Amino acid sequence: MPAKAKYFLEHSPSYTLPFSVPYLGMGSSYFAPLAFKLMGIDIHPEIASEFYNYLHTGAKLPNGVLLSQSGKSSEVLWCSNLFEKFTAISNNMDSPLCKFPSLAGKIDLLAGEEKYSSSKTYINTLLALFRGFDIEVSEAVSLLAEKEKQYEEQGKQMSNMVFELLQEGDVTGLYITGSGPNIGTAMQAGLILSESTKLNFTGLPLAQYDHGPKETAKNSIVINIVAQGRAYDRTQKLAETIKAAGANVLTVEEKEVIENKSIINNIVPFNYMAYYLSEKLNIGDTFIVGGKVTEVS
Repeated sequence: MPAKAKYFLEHSPSYTLPFSVPYLGMGSSYFAPLAFKLMGIDIHPEIASEFYNYLHTGAKLPNGVLLSQSGKSSEVLWCSNLFEKFTAISNNMDSPLCKFPSLAGKIDLLAGEEKYSSSKTYINTLLALFRGFDIEVSEAVSLLAEKEKQYEEQGKQMSNMVFELLQEGDVTGLYITGSGPNIGTAMQAGLILSESTKLNFTGLPLAQYDHGPKETAKNSIVINIVAQGRAYDRTQKLAETIKAAGANVLTVEEKEVIENKSIINNIVPFNYMAYYLSEKLNIGDTFIVGGKVTEVS
């Protein structure tokens, strides 16, 4: 992950991404732009399938950004017909998305082959957006390399704790919460952990967890993604409340970068957690019910 992130910063050319337009993707490719909306960036992230089926009004839109790491996700390809022109962000420059006639520009994630859940490609998608909005993130990327072993150890420790609790008996819920831009991190963490372990990890906003799911606190596992921002105090208080109610609470926090840029670093322990926990659970293939690329007829 650190090597591919550094490679992107060093080799991706300068470009500018548009504001005030739809940013459409599925899964990881939706969570990434969502994080930027929650930084206050004037973009409109939408789930590609729902935009296509429910939000598009008929007339072609003048501009947009379509994100698909494979460049083959069906729902994103559907949306390529909805714009007079669009920019593609993908890890596959030879994909159908990157060869579409109305393509105005394409941004190569330069992440290399991704065989399993999105790890390198998710971080490089974040970097592609940071670069397109002219936000400097080299310090956060340098920290990836400096602290990679620490992130790995944290992921391993979290996997050990979760595995032990699962062995002890019923777990009422597996939650990952975040606030602001780290809501995207929480959703991405929930996705990769669910794919890898075959357990139902739910990634959601901390405040949304506070509005109901906290009632499952007893015997649950809650991993709070923390950053020094407006929700910091609320996160601490809610953690104490659910601990008192019987929840097992873990924390992921990178204190050396500001909240908006912490999304680059905070996801990494979860990638290692997914690897080590799936290993402990003797999970073989990552994609059993479907393939890595979702193609819908």
